[in-house]
Order: sequence, then structure tokens, then C-alpha cells
Amino acid sequence: METKPYLREISLKRERLPALDHYPFSIPAVRELDGLSFHPDVTFFVGENGSGKSTMLEAIALALGFGPEGGTRNVRFSTAESVSSLHHYLKIVKSFARLQDHYFLRAESFFNVATYMDEIGYLGGYGDKSLHGRSHGESFMSVLRDKLKDNGLYLFDEPEAALSPSRQMAALATIHRLVEDGSQFIIAAHSPILLAYPRSKIVLFDGSGLSEVRYEDTEHYAITRHFLNNHRKMVETLMSDD
Repeated sequence: METKPYLREISLKRERLPALDHYPFSIPAVRELDGLSFHPDVTFFVGENGSGKSTMLEAIALALGFGPEGGTRNVRFSTAESVSSLHHYLKIVKSFARLQDHYFLRAESFFNVATYMDEIGYLGGYGDKSLHGRSHGESFMSVLRDKLKDNGLYLFDEPEAALSPSRQMAALATIHRLVEDGSQFIIAAHSPILLAYPRSKIVLFDGSGLSEVRYEDTEHYAITRHFLNNHRKMVETLMSDD
């Protein structure tokens, strides 16, 4: 019996939608969401800032019962009223697979989650050490290595924000171990290192909506490769006055 995917597909409840010229429905990727299916292992959301990938990931998280700041579904607090209404209009299709674990890691609010863990005194899932007692990268890696378990559903929003290239590779290895042990990931990312994971689907958010792309066709891969192969000329061009 297959254990994945836990999350199969999302779509919009179009019969309930308000005016499409208002945020977040004015975002092309949201407006054109007719049905997005997920890879059983890893699905990546890619696109420029403002393309809607984090908004979509947030809406999925809230529709699944997570709090807006992240953490497990038991973490219920909010420090800002900046959540969009999109989650109210999402139709979530899940499988009958039994979920053993779950986590929503959001780079921009992870500091708040770490503070909350200190306040309630729950550090058992984080190596019995305050997340504020480590570097940002170390605390992110603690979530991956200490907190996440097998057969889980994990939503990550720009996890590479605090990770050096070597730690991004370590994160990739840990993600693979968890995938092998039955977990599914939905990740919004800019990192060409993370995006290289082969057992995945890459969904591009842009002005035309949503489309699946190959790794080699992503801007992240193409620009990084071109820069590294021509870094001296590229830097000279970027520093020129013309």
C-alpha cells in the first residue's frame, strides 16, 4: 500500500471567489489555479518575489490547520495581521495515507516560533536546546535533523535563507532521507542547490500563471551557471557605469 502522497491536489473554489482584481486573486498564479497536483516526494515552487509562491504556500498551510507563523499545527499564535484570505477558497485533496508528523517552516517568522518554544518551555523536539542559543543556520538544521520524523508532510518557505551552500547540501541530504522514510515536502525556494533534487516537480509562478518546468530550464539554474562560468566578466559588467 502506498504511503504517499499525503497532499494530492489543490484547486480554487471558484463558485465562492470574490472579485479577481483584488489581492490575492489578482496574482496570475492564483487567478489561473485550476488544479495543481503534487509530487509524492517533493514539489518546489519557484518564481520572482511577488509571484505568489509564498502566498500559495501560506494558504495551503492554513487550510491544513497550521498557524500563520509556522511550526506544528499545535503552534497557535500570530504577531501580525498579514495573512491573505486565500486559504478560505482552496479545495484540498488529500489521500487516505496516514500522516505521522507535520511542520510548516517559514523563514521570515521562524524567529517568532523559536521565541514561542522558549516561552512554553518545549525544546524536546529541538535537541533540548533553545533555538535562540544557536546561529540561524544551526536552528534551521535542528528542525530538519531533530524535529522532523518519518511519514510526515512538511511545508518549507525559503529554507535556504539561513543556510550556507554547504548546509544547503546537508539539508538536501536530510530531505532525501526523510523522503526515503515516507515523507512529502512542498518547498518554496530560490536555491539552485535544493532545486536540483531529482525526485521532484518544479512549479513556476509567473505572469502567465503556473507551469511545470525542468530544473535546467529554471532561471535559478541558468543564471547561476552563467555567472559561475563567466564571473569576472559578469562582475565587471555589473560594476560598470553604463
